[in-house]
Amino acid sequence: MYSSLIKYLTTSIVEFLYNLTRLKLPAVQSMENRDDFLSLLPFLPLILRSSAAFWPPTVVEALKSLSKGPSHSNVNSGHLFSIAVSDLRSSLGQYTLSPSASLGFSVFFDDLMSEDEAGKWFKEVVPRLADLLLRLPELLETHYHNAAGFCGVETGLRLLGSQQPGIVLLSQELIAALLVCALFCLFPTTNRGAERLPPINFDSLFVCLYECYDLNQDNKIKCLVHYFEKICLDMPSGNVSFERKVLPLRKSQSHIAYPEPDFWSKSTVSLCQFKVLSSGLIEDQSVEALEVDFANKYIGGGALSRGCVQEEIRFMINPELIVSMLFLPSMADNEAIEIVGAQRFSNYSGYAKSFRFCGHHEDNSSVDTMGRRKTRIIAIDALCSPGKRQYKLDCLLRETNKAFCGFLDQQKHQLHQNLFDESKNGISTREDLSASSQEDDQSRQHHLETQNINRQSDQCPNQEEKIGVATGNWGCGAFGGDPEIKAVIQWLAVSQALRPFILYYTFSLEPLQKLEHVVQWILAHEWSVGELWSILVEYSAQRVSGKARVGFFKWLLPSLHADDPMVGTM
Repeated sequence: MYSSLIKYLTTSIVEFLYNLTRLKLPAVQSMENRDDFLSLLPFLPLILRSSAAFWPPTVVEALKSLSKGPSHSNVNSGHLFSIAVSDLRSSLGQYTLSPSASLGFSVFFDDLMSEDEAGKWFKEVVPRLADLLLRLPELLETHYHNAAGFCGVETGLRLLGSQQPGIVLLSQELIAALLVCALFCLFPTTNRGAERLPPINFDSLFVCLYECYDLNQDNKIKCLVHYFEKICLDMPSGNVSFERKVLPLRKSQSHIAYPEPDFWSKSTVSLCQFKVLSSGLIEDQSVEALEVDFANKYIGGGALSRGCVQEEIRFMINPELIVSMLFLPSMADNEAIEIVGAQRFSNYSGYAKSFRFCGHHEDNSSVDTMGRRKTRIIAIDALCSPGKRQYKLDCLLRETNKAFCGFLDQQKHQLHQNLFDESKNGISTREDLSASSQEDDQSRQHHLETQNINRQSDQCPNQEEKIGVATGNWGCGAFGGDPEIKAVIQWLAVSQALRPFILYYTFSLEPLQKLEHVVQWILAHEWSVGELWSILVEYSAQRVSGKARVGFFKWLLPSLHADDPMVGTM
C-alpha cells in the first residue's frame, strides 16, 4: 500500500516538474535592477538582499509575535503598543519615538477608546495589521511584476519627482500595507526633507493629541482607526492611481506648455456652464466630476499633524490618499496631482475645530475597468497669504495656470488644437469636439502614456467629455485669497480645459452671495475665456494701482449691489 502511494506521489511530482519546465513564464526583472524600486528604497523600511526586498529577521520575529495576538505578544494597551512600535523602529536602526508620541498612543488607546473597543483593537485588528506587514515584501514583488501591465505604461511605485509627469498604480491591499507602516511609524525619515517629501509616519498625530489635546485631533485618529478596522474585516480589491501632471515650461508640439498671458487673452473658447451651490460638500456631489483638493504644495498638508481643514479632512475620510505623501514631492507652480480611485470610509460633521467622525461611510462609487473607483481628486495648491500681490499679473497667471494644469486632459486639448489648425474655421462647441475625439491619434501615442491609462479605463471613448469639475473657495480662508477672483480664475481654467461644467460650492461665504447673478450676466453676454480674462486683468490692474477699491463683482456690475432687478437681464 505504502509503496503504491510513494510511486503515485513520485510520478505526480515528476509530471508536475516536467510541465513546469514547459511553461513560458514571463521574465521578471529583479528588484535590484529596477530603477523605480531603487528610487524609493531609501524611503522604505525594507532591506534589499538576494535581488528581493525583505524585513530584517528581528522585525519578522516581532511582527510574527504581534500577529499571534496579545496572549503571545502581551501587547494589549496603548502603552505596550507604543513600546512594540519603538522596538520595531530600533530593529530598523531608526530613532526611538518621542516621549510625546508614546504618551499619545497611550492617551488614545487607553483613555479615549472604550474598554470594549480597545480589547477588539488589540485582539483582532493589531494581529491582522502585523500579518499584513509581514506580507509587504510579497505585495511589492507582485506590484512590480505587474507594473507595466496597462497599455504598456510604466506604473511602478517610485519617487515621482518634480517635473516628472507620470503615474503610479497601486492595489488597495498594497496601499493598506504601506499605511500600516505609517501607523507603526516604520518609514525612514532621513533625506525626506532633502527630496521635498512630507512626513508620512503617524507619530506626529499622536504627539499633537498628547501635547495639545483637541477633540478634532481625537476624531481625525478615529477616522484612521476605523479605516484599519474595516480593511481587516474586508480587504478592498481595487486599485488607486496617482498622477503627477505637468505643464511643460518649454514649448512642445504634443503638449500644452505653461501658458503666457496672451494664451489667455487670445482664447476664443466658450465659457462652460457654471452651477452655484450654497450648500453641500464637494465630496458628496452626485455627478462624475474632478473633485478639487485645496492642497498644500506638500500634498496632504497638515493631515498628519494639527491641520483639519478641507485637504486634511479629505485625507482622513479617504485615508488611501495619505500614501501619496510617501512618493510625491512638493508641487511646483506648473504641476498638479490627480488621484483616481481612493475609497471613502468615514462620514463626518463640522470643520476645523468642530470636525467630528460620524461613523462608517458606504462608498458606492462605480468602478472602471482598471478597478479604480470613479472618484477623481485633483490636488492644486494656491498661493499662501498673497495679500495685494494676488492682483498682479504674474500671480493671476500662476493661479490660473495651476488650476488649468489640474483640470486639463492634454490629449483632448491637443486634439482640439490640431483640429482647429487644420480646419481653419475652428471648433467652438463641445459637441464638435466630442464628434471628433475618436480620430486616430497614434502619431502622438508616445507623448500620451498617462492619458492612455485613463482613456483605456472607461468603456465609453468619450467619457472624459462628460467629466466636469466640483470645487469651491480654493485658496481662500486660511490661504487668504480673494474668493471672487478665485471663483473667476477657476471658471477660466475649467472652460479652457474643455470641461463641460463647474459645480461651485460657496459654503455660504458672504462675498459670493451675488456669484449666481454675476455668472448668469456673463453667460448671457456669451463671453469667451479671453474676454473674461481681459476683464479680470483690467480690474486687477486698477486694484493694484488703487483706482478700484471694491470687489470684482461690484466693479463689474455696480448696480448689482443696489439690488437692481434689471441686472439679471442686462
